Amino acid sequence: MSAMPPPLPSTADGPGLSQAPAFSPLYQQIKGLILHSLQHGEWKPGEAIPSEIELAGRFRVSQGTVRKAIDELAGENLLLRRQGKGTFVATHAERQVQYRFLKLVPDSGDVRGEARAQRTILECRRLRASADVARALALRTGDPVLQARRVLSFSGVPTILEDIWLPGHTFKGLSAEQMAGYQGPTYAMFEMDFGVRMVRADEKLRAVLPDEQQAHWLAITTSTPVLSVERLAYTYNDVPMELRRGLYRTDTHHYHNQLS
Repeated sequence: MSAMPPPLPSTADGPGLSQAPAFSPLYQQIKGLILHSLQHGEWKPGEAIPSEIELAGRFRVSQGTVRKAIDELAGENLLLRRQGKGTFVATHAERQVQYRFLKLVPDSGDVRGEARAQRTILECRRLRASADVARALALRTGDPVLQARRVLSFSGVPTILEDIWLPGHTFKGLSAEQMAGYQGPTYAMFEMDFGVRMVRADEKLRAVLPDEQQAHWLAITTSTPVLSVERLAYTYNDVPMELRRGLYRTDTHHYHNQLS
């Protein structure tokens, strides 16, 4: 377990209040301390965190302040409240979380009712980061990265062709067999086997035509439009951990995003 962060300094407002500027409310400071513990692995994905009363005593603030911090972290899908059981570190193994980054859904039915994708690993190798990959992953050009290419098929139909780049040192030992053999979500495997939790992602979308090799793997012609999706996924504190470039067939699926 990592070292406990120091309690907030005392002030006239109370024993746990800090001399923070107006733009940094106390609950945001508590949120930052909880994030610190999450980032350093004090509480693992799927594990319960201490109760609000325990955290209030630890940080010497009110229970209401802790609750507000936890509410924000739950709203950001970093923590998960379970009625009558407590608050847990969110994990991509949870059904309500594992579909958070999956935006390609079948035209008929719900993604949760669709059979799990069949994965075909076409390539998995270690190489030196090119300039654009290094820039995306906050590495230096030439740093080691792992590159994987795979096809995801639904009901036997190849639907997604993906190229994935991961920091080599963080994902040391990841193999094609491991990626192909894991039965759960890939991000859940990253959590369990490498201690990396993806907490948010940025995506860029555009319509493109596949080249001959891409069309071959997707079992389409080069004149068939596909959706190009580039995703940069981050772990805690906005540290980039995965660059993913995918081509999506949209003849039986569509990209769905709910805005609120």
